[in-house]
Amino acid sequence: MANKSVFASIKGRLLPKATARNAHAAPAYAYSDAHALAQVAVTGTFGGMFYQSPQEELEYVLDVAEAVEPVFLAQAAIYARQSGYMKDMPAVLLAVLARRDPVLFRAAFGRVVDNGKMLRTFVQVVRSDQTGRKSLGSAPKAMVQNWLNTASDRALLNANIGNYPSLADVIRMVHPKPASAEREALFAWIVGRPCNLARLPQAVQDWIAFRKTGKGPVPDVPFQMLTQLELSSAHWARIARKGSWQMVRQNLNTFQRHGVFGVRRNVDHVAVLLRNREAIAKARAFPYQLMVAAQNIAPEMPAAIVDALHDAMEIAVQNVPKIAGQVVVCPDVSGSMTGSVTGYRPGATSVVRHVDVAALVAASFSRVNRGCQVLPFDFDVRDVRLRSRDTILTNAERLADLAGGGTNCSAPLKWLNQRGRSPDLVVFVSDNQSWVDARAGGQATAMLKEWEAIRGRNPKAKLVCIDIAPYGTTQARTREDVLNVGGFSDAVFDQIAAFANGQTGPDHWVGEIGKIDV
Repeated sequence: MANKSVFASIKGRLLPKATARNAHAAPAYAYSDAHALAQVAVTGTFGGMFYQSPQEELEYVLDVAEAVEPVFLAQAAIYARQSGYMKDMPAVLLAVLARRDPVLFRAAFGRVVDNGKMLRTFVQVVRSDQTGRKSLGSAPKAMVQNWLNTASDRALLNANIGNYPSLADVIRMVHPKPASAEREALFAWIVGRPCNLARLPQAVQDWIAFRKTGKGPVPDVPFQMLTQLELSSAHWARIARKGSWQMVRQNLNTFQRHGVFGVRRNVDHVAVLLRNREAIAKARAFPYQLMVAAQNIAPEMPAAIVDALHDAMEIAVQNVPKIAGQVVVCPDVSGSMTGSVTGYRPGATSVVRHVDVAALVAASFSRVNRGCQVLPFDFDVRDVRLRSRDTILTNAERLADLAGGGTNCSAPLKWLNQRGRSPDLVVFVSDNQSWVDARAGGQATAMLKEWEAIRGRNPKAKLVCIDIAPYGTTQARTREDVLNVGGFSDAVFDQIAAFANGQTGPDHWVGEIGKIDV
């Protein structure tokens, strides 16, 4: 018989060779420039990652931002903010765009800088000299001035929360020309200059009076301005009843500490708000933000509030696609997934890890798709049984508790092949830095080889790789049956649904970004 290692089947020999190396120096496939930018735009946080320092990440982002056409750079910045809900990355991409194409920059500015915090972040990024300039320049300065002059009073008050730079710093920097005496007074008050108090917005006048006397209704100002005041439990209760969904979620323990939940009607109000579908959608909340709230809830929190968080999670993942046929979800629970989703940032490191996000996605798919099989993996497939009647949060915690070990992305597919399984859709949630199954140079990755065997039994099977870390490589190259998509907002679920149902091709995600009108 001829040597099998030489005379392999033509099907196997046609698998694409791995032409890149991942962060573990193992064989991988590199993304195209456009896909690389799209992926990092919705996963990059500029925090210290498992395989990457913040500076290394920034250098990578700048490289891919320079490699694409300016119009796609503008589209990626808009997508990162509006669909990816990212905070720092859109500002960085916008800053690069300001230097590369001032016309496109002006067109994209208002769709990226949609609040005062983003404005301050953009100014900080531009002046850092990391994106090619130390000063704002004419186009950015004009756009910042316009934002300051046209923003609502409420938007300016919200923007006045925070430093480095503060809103006062920004105003001193760009010298906006106020169009009214009222706006002139507000600018003066923000920067600490004398002003006509009667010209200030009524909410600011109320806040100043309340700070002096402690009497009257709680002023209608941003929450952070209220925390500077001496408030009673009754005041805190009014704040909770008036608060937005996001603010209330973030301050549940604060309200508990100040006696708000000692009154039943306050408990009922907050519970109803937390599970309000419209409020959840308006907040543009990541499902994992509810996980943060649940993981950090005070032990003495009323059961009704805890139950409402679990209900809110069920609602937040309601657009997880329901797929016809057999679905397998493979959350990566290896050691490299134990880092924070925001990376390490002094004073701002999220307690939620990449493995928590992967587990949450797996638990969500399992809830929506009855019969869905979950195969968590590190060196190999880990044994875990999810209980269908448990909440998504409970099952996600059960999966995340497995975290540790090396990364072997081919392990779940090998497990399926050994049992002759032929799923219709396989979803991976991983950082894609597989190394345990590294193959000799010049060959396809082990993951793609195992996937090809599954496709041999089920030619219509599709593979989705959700990449949740900004490393720039994958173990399964994009093709007609393989979708690589980045991030962990609800936009990812939309892309999976369209791909699984045959409505779109593997390049649809990048294509959708490219369709954004600038």
